[in-house]
Amino acid sequence: MTISQATTLEQLTVGDAMHAGVFTCAEDASLEVAAAMMAGHSIHCVVVLEEPDEDKPWGVISDLDLVSAAFDHDAAEWKAGAAAATPAVTIGVDAPLRGAAQLMREYGIAHLVAVDPGAGTPLGIISTLDLARVIAQNREV
Repeated sequence: MTISQATTLEQLTVGDAMHAGVFTCAEDASLEVAAAMMAGHSIHCVVVLEEPDEDKPWGVISDLDLVSAAFDHDAAEWKAGAAAATPAVTIGVDAPLRGAAQLMREYGIAHLVAVDPGAGTPLGIISTLDLARVIAQNREV
C-alpha cells in the first residue's frame, strides 16, 4: 500500500464507501428466504434481526455462510439465525475506512454493518470489495 492509499483510508469514512441500505431477515427465516434475497438483489450478505420489530442488527449471513449451512442442512428447514455469524460486527458511518479494514482483519470477516452512530440502526454495508474499490481508485499510476 502506498502512502497516498494509507492517507485515503484515514480521510474517507465508512459512509463514503459503503453501499447504502440493508436487506434484512428475521432470525427464524429459512435459508431459502436469505438465498432468494441475495440472488434477487445480487448481494453477498443479509443482516439478521433477532426481533423483527427492532432495527438493531443481531447477525450477518453471508453467501459463504449460506452455502456452508446449505451443504449440511435442508435449506427449507435450517434457519438464518443458526447460519449467521453473530454478533453482527458494526461500525459507525463516520468512522475512517482504516477502522473498517482493522475490524475486518481482526474478526476475519468481509462485511460490516454500517450503523448510525447515535441510534445503532443499520444504514448500509461496507465490504472488503468496497475497500478494494477505494484502494484501486487511489492507486498511483
